Amino acid sequence: MKKKPLYFLISLCVILLLNACVSEEHTKTIRIKNTLDIEREFETVELTADFLKVDNLATIGIRDTESKQLMTTQAVDTDGDNSIDMVLFQPKIAAQSEKEYEIVTLSADEQAETKTTCYSRFVPERTDDYAWENNKVAFRMYGPKAEQLAEDGVAGGTLSSGVDAWLKRVEYPIINKWYSKEKNTEGTYHEDTGEGLDNFHVGTSRGVGGIAIKKDSTYYFSKNYTKWRTITTGPIRTSFYLEIGDWNADGDLIKESKIISLDYGSNLSKFELTIDGTFEIAAGLTLHEKDGEVTADENKAWVSYWQPHDDSELGTAIVTTPDYFIDYETYDVPQKDLSNAYAHLKVKNNKVVYYAGFGWKKSGQFTTKEAWEQYLNDFSRRLQTPLTVSLVKS
Repeated sequence: MKKKPLYFLISLCVILLLNACVSEEHTKTIRIKNTLDIEREFETVELTADFLKVDNLATIGIRDTESKQLMTTQAVDTDGDNSIDMVLFQPKIAAQSEKEYEIVTLSADEQAETKTTCYSRFVPERTDDYAWENNKVAFRMYGPKAEQLAEDGVAGGTLSSGVDAWLKRVEYPIINKWYSKEKNTEGTYHEDTGEGLDNFHVGTSRGVGGIAIKKDSTYYFSKNYTKWRTITTGPIRTSFYLEIGDWNADGDLIKESKIISLDYGSNLSKFELTIDGTFEIAAGLTLHEKDGEVTADENKAWVSYWQPHDDSELGTAIVTTPDYFIDYETYDVPQKDLSNAYAHLKVKNNKVVYYAGFGWKKSGQFTTKEAWEQYLNDFSRRLQTPLTVSLVKS
């Protein structure tokens, strides 16, 4: 038998070594554990390069180890430096169980664009709104031009730092369609033609999650946002930055900015405030005609308002964690738009985090007050007991 040449053996060793390296590179695995007695889905897992021990997240994919299906992911550049800072995905984990996912490198074909369901943008054609939505809900806030028009008494102005709710009942995006309908046709988004409508009055109220600062028996508000920056849109999350002009709360100078995000499948937007000049804030829910019911669970750190709303019913809510939650108040006064249900929240190291949103009966998502409150209970449980994510094979 002929002896194999030395170069053949060396080549074989090199190939085996390279294959081992490739195999090791492509067999990173994460384990996600759910310790609650409820199924978990529509919860977003954030994966960073440091956590995964990789140099570049740009081509990272996630594969279900059981089904071998690639998961929907979203790459996010959080700071605008054109470098991916995290990859998002939403696992589905049964009650009191765990599941593993492979971290893989995607080919060019596998990096196909996904549908943008979680969307937000600045809206210059409607003064200067900033609007955002996912497959369940939609919202907007108002900018400096709207503020100036209102102060000058010009039509089209809005002076409010409250959060407006757009009551949608379809899962596809409606923001661009509704604004175009209002501007370019004889129709209006104030009428429901099958997709929902904007019939939610904000005025100077807090709407769904706008903030205030209480001094003695008076609540003080900021004016409209002054600067904006879109951070991300995609299949899993939209998020954006809003800066508020310095404002006065009974002699205290308040500096405020916030990052607002909304994930796929959630009825609640996340508000991450950076604020200076106060040790606590109040996040509010407008009481509108005062014909609804304010309820709360202080242990689960939520406040809700369920109300009749035109030909339907509507639930709005604030949810946070016990480390931020102080107490709540139903603030009922004669002045128009000033009656709100407030969650009083601690400011910790100039930060506050809470969630605010709504459920509209006509959308079919929540048909009773009890169903809405069960959603809030489950949301709180998930918030207080996050999914555990670990790197088990690297």
